[in-house]
Amino acid sequence: MTALAAPPRRRRRSADGRDAWLLVLPALLPVMLFSVYPLVYGVLLGFTDAEAGLNVETRFNGLDNYIELAGNGLFWESFKIGLVWAFSVTILQFLASLGLALLLNLDLRLRWLARTLALIPWAMPPVIIAIMWQLMLNPSYGPVNRMLDAVGLPSDVNWLGEASIALPVVVVVGVWAGMPQTTVTLLAGLQSVPAELNEAAAIDGASTWRRFWHVTLPALRPIIVAITTLDLIWNFNSFALVFVLTAGGPGGTTMLPSLFAYNEAFRYGNFGYAAAMGNVMVVLIGAFLLFYLRGQMRRRLQ
Repeated sequence: MTALAAPPRRRRRSADGRDAWLLVLPALLPVMLFSVYPLVYGVLLGFTDAEAGLNVETRFNGLDNYIELAGNGLFWESFKIGLVWAFSVTILQFLASLGLALLLNLDLRLRWLARTLALIPWAMPPVIIAIMWQLMLNPSYGPVNRMLDAVGLPSDVNWLGEASIALPVVVVVGVWAGMPQTTVTLLAGLQSVPAELNEAAAIDGASTWRRFWHVTLPALRPIIVAITTLDLIWNFNSFALVFVLTAGGPGGTTMLPSLFAYNEAFRYGNFGYAAAMGNVMVVLIGAFLLFYLRGQMRRRLQ
């Protein structure tokens, strides 16, 4: 009887598996169509000589794009600028967001209003943020220069047009634009820290700073690792904000690698070469993040 009962159970498992796939398929198809397929196509495109134009034949050219890219000094200069941009924005964004999260975690009056105002940049598209800051930093009629003039400071500064200050100014805009999501994440982490730990440390005579350093910060470490990793990826791959603010200028001082690849693809029509740039960026950033995360995991296990 046991041998006769086994086949129906196997058939039920098989039917359950098919039913599960049918339920997952509507959600899986958009992911495959709009995420996996473009990713695979982009990787393969980097090994071709694809160019813009009608009826242009695309041929497989192996590693030719990567060999040419290895000697492209302008691209590697943009890669350095991208690293400076990504790390500067990520670090400053984390520090500012941590301070704001600690402030919003206090039991203050109108705390709900402060939390709402802190989320305003998150509700704005990057293009709108860039246009708003362009108007504020305009050297002729922008309110920033007008305020400097009102207090007797030099008021003819071309914030986005001078090579020596354009990148730091864009970094400041990037920090302002990216603070809300980091702040919200850290604030959620702060509210999950057991109050008993801080109370016990206070009873033992620990100062506010020591409680923060030895109790709050270690409790936040997993969240800090996660949010800084995501911020670094987002910032390195950012495009719209810097494109609208400076388009990579002046003189290429804010030319991020994503802007460089965009120009190569849509200004010069070298799709295969631009795809190779994207592949290189993904591999290098992926390798760095793997090294970083492995180091953090080892530190947690010690």
